[in-house]
Order: sequence, then C-alpha cells, then structure tokens
Amino acid sequence: MVGLLPMCAITVVEKYQRESVPGAMKHFIQRTARMPEVMASIHPAGPGHLGVHERGIMALVNPKRLRRILARMLDENEFLSPYGIRALSRYHAEHPYVFHVDGAEYRVDYLPAESNTGMFGGNSIWRGPIWMPVNGLIIRALLSFYLYYGDNFKVECPTGSGKLMNCSR
Repeated sequence: MVGLLPMCAITVVEKYQRESVPGAMKHFIQRTARMPEVMASIHPAGPGHLGVHERGIMALVNPKRLRRILARMLDENEFLSPYGIRALSRYHAEHPYVFHVDGAEYRVDYLPAESNTGMFGGNSIWRGPIWMPVNGLIIRALLSFYLYYGDNFKVECPTGSGKLMNCSR
C-alpha cells in the first residue's frame, strides 16, 4: 500500500483559481525550478502543461510513475481484488517478507483477516486486506487525475487484460 499512496497526493487547479491568485502558481514554478531532483519525479505544472478544460495539476507522481503505480494496483495478482484495493499485495501470500533481528524471525504474511501477530499493535490497526479509507483516497485521486486528463490517459484494467480504461472507470 505504501507504494500506492504517493498517487493520492494530487490537486487539480481550475483556470479561475489560477487567475484569482496569479502569484501562487508563479511562486510554485520558481520554487520547484530550484529543485531539479524533485521536478524529475513530480507531475509537470505551469504553462504548457494544462489538461482538459485548461485545468492545471499539482501531483506527486508524473505520468510515467502513475502508469507504473496503476499497473501494480490494477493487477489481480497484486492489489486489485473483487472487493477493492488490497492493503498488502497478494504477492506476499506465496512470498512473505521475512527478516531476522537478534535471532528472532519477523514476518509479513498475506492474511485474509486479522493479524496473527502482535507486531501490528495486537490487531489495533490491522483489519484485514481491504481498508475502506485508503480505497476512498485512491478513488478520489483517480477522479482527480480524470479531471485533468479526461479520456486522454488510459491504462489496462485489470493489468494484462488488454482492456483500456480511463481513470474514472
């Protein structure tokens, strides 16, 4: 899930919003221009990078990274399930993450229900493989990307199916 969450850091900026505070976008562009390492991974913003209906965007992931994230998220062998997006990739059902510290073994297994260890706070936060609040954040992010891209950005859903969908589907 951690690899999916950067996609949720997005806001769409309408033309009227940019026009009501003209200095804000100028300041953002000047500020980020001084950080080329950041600009290499975030979504391009500013003049020349407008979406549908002249919408602007501020997003933590650029289109290339968004495609990579969605390819994993929409893979039924990874995060996509019939009930929502899994909090932990299904990959870990056959490949648990195991590490050793001071002679003790710790594991992160794919579990279909409550945690089987106190490692997650004695079940205080782990509530199974689908977390509704995170799915809500993902839906909001996808709808925001759709506001910006419209039908101009499509990905395979599910991954490997050959069926292309926009971010609102």
